[in-house]
Amino acid sequence: MTGENFDTETTDPTGSGQQPALDPRIADRLKRDPNGLVAAIVQQFDTREVLMLGWMDDEALRRTLSEGRVTFYSRSRQEYWRKGDTSGHYQYVRSVSIDCDGDALLIEADQIGAACHTGERTCFITGGELPAHVITSHFDSLTTPPATESEQ
Repeated sequence: MTGENFDTETTDPTGSGQQPALDPRIADRLKRDPNGLVAAIVQQFDTREVLMLGWMDDEALRRTLSEGRVTFYSRSRQEYWRKGDTSGHYQYVRSVSIDCDGDALLIEADQIGAACHTGERTCFITGGELPAHVITSHFDSLTTPPATESEQ
């Protein structure tokens, strides 16, 4: 989270040896889904290319902020995974931002190798483009009538 001075780790004041927690000032800003997760969009820091979408809970975000490599929470495996540990396709953190609603994160990273488990550079290549009515400018939207049901 750029521009703010947050400690990314807080320690247990009781000295019980528990893992550090996500800074409460950051945790309080997050709006999580019913499973305690927030969407994390990963973007290549220099080209602005959108690479993938992953999910984070507080611990995955804490690790990402404090370790400098992107960590996600796997919904299917119910465990943490750090991008690149098995594939060698690392994501090095350049910045982390939270959106205005607190329900999404933007991770700007330096992607080494493929971001997608399919081996593609991004996760949006294999899925492919969907057919969409494209408006190239604001003026097109003023002169192009909306499609009727029979035209769709």
